[in-house]
Amino acid sequence: MNTINSHYDRTLLFAILMLLVVSVVMVYSSSSVVALTTYDDSTFFMKRQLIWAVAGLGLMAITMRLDHRLLSDQRVVIGLVVVSLVLLAATLVPGIGKMINGSRRWLRFGMLSFQPSELAKVALVVYMSYYIAKKGARIRDFVNGLVPAYVVCGVFLLLAALQPDFGATMTIAGVACVLLFAGGANLLHLGGTALAASPFVFFAVAHSAYRLRRIFSFLDPWEDPQGAGHQIIQSFLAFGSGGVFGRGLGEGRQKLLFLPERHSDFIYAVIGEELGLIGALAVLALFLIILWRGTRIALSANEPFSRMLALGITLLICVQGMINMAVVTGLLPTKGIALPLVSYGGSSLVITLAAMGVLLNISKEAS
Repeated sequence: MNTINSHYDRTLLFAILMLLVVSVVMVYSSSSVVALTTYDDSTFFMKRQLIWAVAGLGLMAITMRLDHRLLSDQRVVIGLVVVSLVLLAATLVPGIGKMINGSRRWLRFGMLSFQPSELAKVALVVYMSYYIAKKGARIRDFVNGLVPAYVVCGVFLLLAALQPDFGATMTIAGVACVLLFAGGANLLHLGGTALAASPFVFFAVAHSAYRLRRIFSFLDPWEDPQGAGHQIIQSFLAFGSGGVFGRGLGEGRQKLLFLPERHSDFIYAVIGEELGLIGALAVLALFLIILWRGTRIALSANEPFSRMLALGITLLICVQGMINMAVVTGLLPTKGIALPLVSYGGSSLVITLAAMGVLLNISKEAS
């Protein structure tokens, strides 16, 4: 019989709420100038982020109270997978998928845009948790254990790659592999799969001009300071000028139409400039708290499905966060991946908060 705590993991909840505060404040600070020049309203992006945060908190309050085991129902799992795949495929249809910066990652519903890959990431975590728990020790068998999971993951990866969304593709692949390993899959099987997939990854990079430019700009951004290296150079300037304590909230200069994607993918650079090393490390610490508490919740869960689901949600948030911070600080090549719970964007924020509600629900379970 499961033992249930009387409260949720308060430390995890605190970290989530603190990141939301950082999000609303920094979205306003980083976007106010471009919002004023574009929409004649300095609070344009901040108001929308606030609305999405409230909507996400409402959804999180619901998922915190619903039994997460509802997600282990086969009909729910199949429904999530099918809906996610249909929405991902819909982005590739001209006239339905919205093209932005050369990628079809969004669907337009009236005044709203939705990014299906955000739902797909969570759906895949739910599927993998269900599948691993159902297979048990049989996951060590390659044909009957790994291959079916590979087929489903492969469809997700293919649709994400066709958009193209290389960041989502790598996130999905990475989280799926860690879950399979944690679920007991043979390490040699996983390693062999990674080696077999390497030529396809190389081909995807080598035969894409913009990805090659990103690789070269990562190695030497000053070779093309006005082109491929512009974004990361501006990010370096932001961090460098911020120093230890920062210029002060609202006093950043790189956000003044110099740094691209200042309120979305590169909001961490604005944090580094305005709040300095101290602020950047504080945000990093909040993600480490989520990693710590999420891993602890996974280890304390009593059922295989709960353990895998808690671990998957934790990895999904933290892997994306670490990749974003590594990109913004020049440790990884530039790719379009948001900082979860912080970057501007409704799809990511609402779905992430809903997933965190599930994790908080699992936290009421104790071994």
